[in-house]
Amino acid sequence: MKGGTVQINWHDMKPVLTVDFHPLSGTLATGGADYDIKLWLINSGEAQKEAPTASYQNSLSYHGSAVNILRFSPSGELLASGADGGELIIWKLHPTDTGQTWKVFKTLSFHRKDVLDLQWSADGAFLISGSVDNSSIIWDVNKGSVHQILDSHFHYVQGVAWDPLAKYVASLSSDRTCRIYINKPHTKTKGVEKMNYVCQHVITKADQPTGDDSKSVKSHLFHDETLPSFFRRLAWSPDGSFLLVPAGSSKISPASQPVNTAYIFSRKDLSRPALHLPGASKPVVAVRFCPIIFSLRGSNPAAFFKLPYRLIFAVVTLNSLYIYDTESVPPIAILAGLHYAAITDITWSPDGRYLALSSQDEEKKVMVHEKQSPVQKPEDMVIDASKSDSVAADSTKTEARKNEGKQASPSSTITPISNKSAKRRITPMSIDP
Repeated sequence: MKGGTVQINWHDMKPVLTVDFHPLSGTLATGGADYDIKLWLINSGEAQKEAPTASYQNSLSYHGSAVNILRFSPSGELLASGADGGELIIWKLHPTDTGQTWKVFKTLSFHRKDVLDLQWSADGAFLISGSVDNSSIIWDVNKGSVHQILDSHFHYVQGVAWDPLAKYVASLSSDRTCRIYINKPHTKTKGVEKMNYVCQHVITKADQPTGDDSKSVKSHLFHDETLPSFFRRLAWSPDGSFLLVPAGSSKISPASQPVNTAYIFSRKDLSRPALHLPGASKPVVAVRFCPIIFSLRGSNPAAFFKLPYRLIFAVVTLNSLYIYDTESVPPIAILAGLHYAAITDITWSPDGRYLALSSQDEEKKVMVHEKQSPVQKPEDMVIDASKSDSVAADSTKTEARKNEGKQASPSSTITPISNKSAKRRITPMSIDP
């Protein structure tokens, strides 16, 4: 399978902090440190037999500070955007004589400090946001008011996720904990239930065997506040089967050095991770599932995921991208050197053909896949890019490149590794009970 990249650089030379595709039209929205939200139309170029392009549509200007997060509602009628200083705005799509336009619908005020992440409920009636004020807030969007405050974290809440089946919400903080909340509704008068989330699990450490059967030590599962990113964007799979959590720091043994990883939690047991995805040279800062559910290609007894279909998901570190297929054990693609500065967000187009990344180096890139299939076998997946983008990768190769961003981690290059060791390092690993 072949693809390429479309590079966009139009946020007044300021960092691009967030991206999201409209769930119906495929319009791409970007937000950044220039205080603006910009909308883009992706043209595949197929009719003209040309390379894909991105054309600027218009800007949504209302925020008075950097836009850290934006997400379209499931219906596509609303857009939520969170910014520094606690700003949280709901935009609504209105028809006009010449087309459509976005206007401010609600301003949600309660967060005291920067809003870093947000996520819609599956029905679009509620919204959860995470902030530097150490809290997550569930909002009633129609009323424009706070529905519930979740204030159990002791440091910044840098990621939030809403279960598509509406039973759970999850939050990830720089206090090195992931909290899972379960909905236990209050019964009001006339038998009406009021949504109420209570903390069910606090995931922070895991037991590590010491070699002595009678002893074990606990080690932290997540990076602390020194992680060089403001974001830890976690995500549920579209079917609700899995929760994918970034910012992992795992030890194989008590004496070993921690390795960067992302964790996969099964819905059947959200108290501990079931798998982890080790091997990244930089910390994992965001994850995102493709919204399309694919049919199986064939039987793979070695696969960790026993599903009647395939799910595709992307894992991004500060400087690289890994794409996984639940029917495959190793990643089906790895791309490195995409940006000079830290990657900040990731999003899939509704048809699964495009994967957009934003970065603090004032750019965003859109990965383009051929129309006939968003995914192919790992050995067939090669990403072609122009020389100006300096991007080339396959499923067993990473390319070293300088990382000169403001928030780069201490090691500024990706260490080249051989094909054999790369496969060994990046293979998902099960976690024993």
